[in-house]
Amino acid sequence: MKILMVLTSHDELGDTGDKTGFWLEEFAAPYYVLKDAGHEITLASPAGGKPPLDPKSDEPDAQTAATERYKKDSEAQAQLASTEKLADVDVASFDGVFYPGGHGPLWDLAESAVSKAVIEDTLAAGKPVALVCHAPAVLKNVTAPNGDPIVKGRKVTGFTNQEEDAVGLTEVVPFLLEDVLIEQGGTFSKQGVFEPYVVQDGLLITGQNPPSSEPAAEKLLEALKAA
Repeated sequence: MKILMVLTSHDELGDTGDKTGFWLEEFAAPYYVLKDAGHEITLASPAGGKPPLDPKSDEPDAQTAATERYKKDSEAQAQLASTEKLADVDVASFDGVFYPGGHGPLWDLAESAVSKAVIEDTLAAGKPVALVCHAPAVLKNVTAPNGDPIVKGRKVTGFTNQEEDAVGLTEVVPFLLEDVLIEQGGTFSKQGVFEPYVVQDGLLITGQNPPSSEPAAEKLLEALKAA
């Protein structure tokens, strides 16, 4: 099957002067879960080309087996360096969509009309969408066919207020993911800080944090088989 992975193009961490982007583990772990299952992966981002990597996700204490594998994988590195422009992608040609997190999506993908259409069209076609960590923030402006927020009445999770506080960015981010999903009528649940946790509600799969990236991709695999 064909899977679309959508990454951020945003690299400024608010007004701090620091850099952000996508979180390496949240790309690498799902990438290999899906690839090892035999699926064809296309990478896309709002600006196309090489998406910005959150430098903190490249620090030694953030490394996992998946990130180490990526760093030895020249083919995956080349693919990541030349993502397609999201607006040029034919979403109808894909069987499922995965959004890695990092703080970047809070600024660009959460406000992107193109990303909104990708998610709405995929779900309307009966295909699964998975988002992990900060990526569920991308659901902020997504609506159901009746005009309600897509998360209204749905079970969801994502990077929690407590986790945002733990990384010291509560006052930096444009909005708190947990608050927005609850305000829009989502049934938000969570586990402990940085404990893996994934919620599935029909075709919508959300993961809480970086350790949830691999199990979220595994849930997407199950949804693809059931579709």
